[in-house]
Amino acid sequence: MSYRYQRRYTGPLQAVIMDMAGTVLDFGSMAPVKALCRLFEEAGVPVSPAEARIPMGTHKRGHIHQILLMPRVSTAWEEVHGKVPDEDTLDSLYERFIPLQVEVIGQCSKLIPGAAEMIASMEQRGLKLGSNTGYNRVMTNAVLAEVKEQGYTPASVVCVDDVSQGRPLPEMCLKNMLDLKVGCVQACVKVDDSCVGIEEGLNAGMWTVGLAVSGNEVGLELDEWQALSTEEQDVLRIKASERLYQAGAHYVVDSIADLQNCLDDIERRLANGEAP
Repeated sequence: MSYRYQRRYTGPLQAVIMDMAGTVLDFGSMAPVKALCRLFEEAGVPVSPAEARIPMGTHKRGHIHQILLMPRVSTAWEEVHGKVPDEDTLDSLYERFIPLQVEVIGQCSKLIPGAAEMIASMEQRGLKLGSNTGYNRVMTNAVLAEVKEQGYTPASVVCVDDVSQGRPLPEMCLKNMLDLKVGCVQACVKVDDSCVGIEEGLNAGMWTVGLAVSGNEVGLELDEWQALSTEEQDVLRIKASERLYQAGAHYVVDSIADLQNCLDDIERRLANGEAP
């Protein structure tokens, strides 16, 4: 035969699946960093915010594990505690981390500027909204209690406790999609501020939008970002955007407030028979 049939989805977008910290709330994704820095400081081995950010987006137990594996941290831990960190060390740190993270979440859960308006716009558009996160269920419930008071209640919320493996594997995204009763991955968009979250969306076969300014890649609180000159902001924006594009993001914008044009363009591409 000279031709082969190829099935393509050409309908509208059906769902948007968003990360939490740095994407919808907590400008700068500060809550995990503050809790991790405090955890390691209390353990006698301080880590810098930059070190704490490196594994951002992953399961928080795995996040702590990756910090412990950093040569500087591992060496410092052995000097302070007389042994290299092991599985018992990880278990103990994670147990201590959970209440610290819940406490900090209460201080860092304000919706990102423009998020409420964008969420309302997506709902008016008929899109189903899901959320997933590297937080465990206790932490996630703390976040949900905070954002509910601000008017955000996603129809599907998936955390690392709900799946066998977290990011960059696609299980959380796919569970969101199934919870939302969306039957086609091409009709879904994953929005995330971390490179591993973009990888998750790509591994799920979804469109992906990276957020360069509001989350982990720039890593500044809102007032710190606003205090920078336009030139300083541009330098940080460009570096962050490059990292997210290198991770495979289809689009990169500053924050969730800038999502509308991306959704419009994805629907145009879908109608033309394009796929992620």
